[in-house]
Amino acid sequence: MTFTQVALLNASYEPLGTVTFQHAVRMLWREVATVEEAHQAPTGEVRMIGPHPWPKVIRLVRYVAAQWMHRPAGYTRRSVLLRDRHRCAYCDGRATTVDHIVPQSRGGSWSWLNTVAACERCNSRKGNRTPSEAGMHLRLRPYVPTRAQLIRR
Repeated sequence: MTFTQVALLNASYEPLGTVTFQHAVRMLWREVATVEEAHQAPTGEVRMIGPHPWPKVIRLVRYVAAQWMHRPAGYTRRSVLLRDRHRCAYCDGRATTVDHIVPQSRGGSWSWLNTVAACERCNSRKGNRTPSEAGMHLRLRPYVPTRAQLIRR
């Protein structure tokens, strides 16, 4: 999370995601949220914005039912890496790339069930082949995560 992002908690302390710093300040001024954790200056004192501490984590005053959190997450490269916890699906090393199980040149799509996180070495080794053709074994089965599952990662 960068300095311009503020973590957002529900009234029950469950994570809802992040909001921009500007949005967090507006929520504080409207009194729909309170500061749970504040940024500290290098000297150790709490930085202030008017009457409020500089927010790092805010919590909603009223509970918000977050059913939308249980819908399938939007597909992005970053989401695939989050789903697989930045671990390579082939060697369990640090993953920095996304690999297509069925290569795009063979009709494979950019989808949750056809992509996994992979390290550059394994992605290069697999190349334009399927894992079985390359003699590589998938350590995990791709799945479609919910939004809540990605936020918890």
